[in-house]
Amino acid sequence: MSARLLAFLALAATLLGLAAPACAQGKPMDDAALSDTWGQALLDLTNTSQGGYDFSRITLNADITMSSSLKGLVLGTHADGTSDINISTLNFGRSDASEAQRTVAINNPYFEWVYSGTAAAGDRQVVGMRIGFGGISGDVGLMMNSVSGALTISTPAGATPAGQMIGVGSQLTTLSGCSGACTTALNQIGGVTAGNATDGASRDFFLSILKAAVTYPTTPGMAAPPAAAQAGFWMNWTDRLAALNTTGTVPPNVPKIGP
Repeated sequence: MSARLLAFLALAATLLGLAAPACAQGKPMDDAALSDTWGQALLDLTNTSQGGYDFSRITLNADITMSSSLKGLVLGTHADGTSDINISTLNFGRSDASEAQRTVAINNPYFEWVYSGTAAAGDRQVVGMRIGFGGISGDVGLMMNSVSGALTISTPAGATPAGQMIGVGSQLTTLSGCSGACTTALNQIGGVTAGNATDGASRDFFLSILKAAVTYPTTPGMAAPPAAAQAGFWMNWTDRLAALNTTGTVPPNVPKIGP
């Protein structure tokens, strides 16, 4: 588990390190100015309990825009060569569309640790952790070979049949749905548009690493808790996602040259 945890932490550091939060020049303030000013802490610590587990979440209260690309994301490789997560390409943003689509917006990224047992009983232990976003909006290019997790993605606009493609389980390679009328290979989904102008951002993305199955608390604003995250690496993303295409075409995401 230690090697897996190091890989997970490296991924989390990469994602947050590629982000570009807004910042401002600091300046001194006198007592009068301070008395008229209010704000929120950059970091927020929340402790909750559910289903025999305790959860400690550290949230970075920030709105972030990012344009980045990751290649060869492979997590949780087993002795038989299969992996919990195998994503060849992960692009935040795209360079073949409008200026606004070059970046993806995320807000309130967080880390959350899961504990079992109690200090009094002497059996307190860390079960695992997850990284997630309070919200994510924009076009995310994907080449998914296999995913252990829970995914719900709407078919592209104008597709026939139309509906939601759903999968829950270990090492998924396909999604099915559309009232039983469609089955789509993961590697044919070239990416997703997260969130929409009517409802807002996609709210339930997280990636976890666990020693045992855990049902996380319900995401604020959603009606039910997510599917139980299983041992190993697990990706949950089911809210307000629409496939960019089902031809396996991942939009390019190359750096912008010039103004």
